[in-house]
Amino acid sequence: MKLRDRSLPDFPWDSLAGAKARALAHPDGIVDLSVGTPVDPTPELGRRALAEASDAPGYPTVWGTPALRTAIRNYLADRWASLPIADEGVLPVIGTKEIVAALPHLLGLGAGDSIVIPRIAYPTYEVGGRLAGTEVVPCDDPAEIEDLRPGLVWINSPANPHGEILTAAQLAGWVGYCRERGAVLASDECYGEFGWDAEPVSVLHPDINGGSLDGLLAVHSLSKRSNLAGYRAGFVAGDAELVSGLRELRKHAGGIVPAPVQAAMAALLGDAAHVADQRERYQRRRALLRPALEASGFRVVHSEGSLYLWCTRGEPGRASVDWLAERGILVAPGDFYGPESGDFVRVGLTATDERIAAAAARLATENAARLATEKR
Repeated sequence: MKLRDRSLPDFPWDSLAGAKARALAHPDGIVDLSVGTPVDPTPELGRRALAEASDAPGYPTVWGTPALRTAIRNYLADRWASLPIADEGVLPVIGTKEIVAALPHLLGLGAGDSIVIPRIAYPTYEVGGRLAGTEVVPCDDPAEIEDLRPGLVWINSPANPHGEILTAAQLAGWVGYCRERGAVLASDECYGEFGWDAEPVSVLHPDINGGSLDGLLAVHSLSKRSNLAGYRAGFVAGDAELVSGLRELRKHAGGIVPAPVQAAMAALLGDAAHVADQRERYQRRRALLRPALEASGFRVVHSEGSLYLWCTRGEPGRASVDWLAERGILVAPGDFYGPESGDFVRVGLTATDERIAAAAARLATENAARLATEKR
């Protein structure tokens, strides 16, 4: 028996097989900058907490332990100056990708409803809408969709793939738009710890939401800030009534974060030192890789935050993918993220210092050879 066809797109990274094979053939090995998978060690603090909680014979709760809920609320208050979050307004999730994909369905949206996603966006926003059977409307400016009454609006700042950081005025504009229409505003803030040229702001901040969390959800992950992608650890926070409704639905579906992972989350959310160390690593890699790409003819657009450089050479992105693959560097083509980004590539900073240095050195060698040829 076949599964019912939901007309989902092919998994994007499967289309990189040919480019990956060429990059793997490089004499010095591949530099894989195509995905956002962390490569640096999980902090010892989190591993120790996981181990100490490993004797976990009973079922954990969907809502999470009181210690984890307190850690989430304290983190949001201390790091993001959020409005006070009710205990009922926080919910751990099994990594944030699953909540992105499931949220339209969990909110009861379906055929006849619409959701709004960024024009250039992480593919799972669209996938979530398709799974629920909704219309998916790409838009970056609420003024363009004044007549639309969506059930859900996704925003993402700092954004994947292009790293744009929305201003306070832009965020407040989306809050007002959604409240006028009774829509849920879900703000994906998973890259919030990595603002380079501007400082990210959360929709939970009172200057953005006018002192009310009504209709607002903020989605956070420990995958990037704490190198915890393998633990599948994230959370949703905001409107207590909304979050409580999600919790009750997830009880039926078994959406439970494992107890040892909850312990690791609680420990790491209370520690800022390891985040500062990780920021420094990414900042160092960014400072090395960006000028090497620019010297190779790439123009870096946005990239004010997140863990990527959004680049174009004014040619189809797949051509740029192939050019870099010949030099052993694998990147993601812009067409993964929507039809308007076909001339771009997304270059990740999620490789070791040695691999980032290898990529920069290869580009420098290429540039030196090109300049020497031009002088002849």
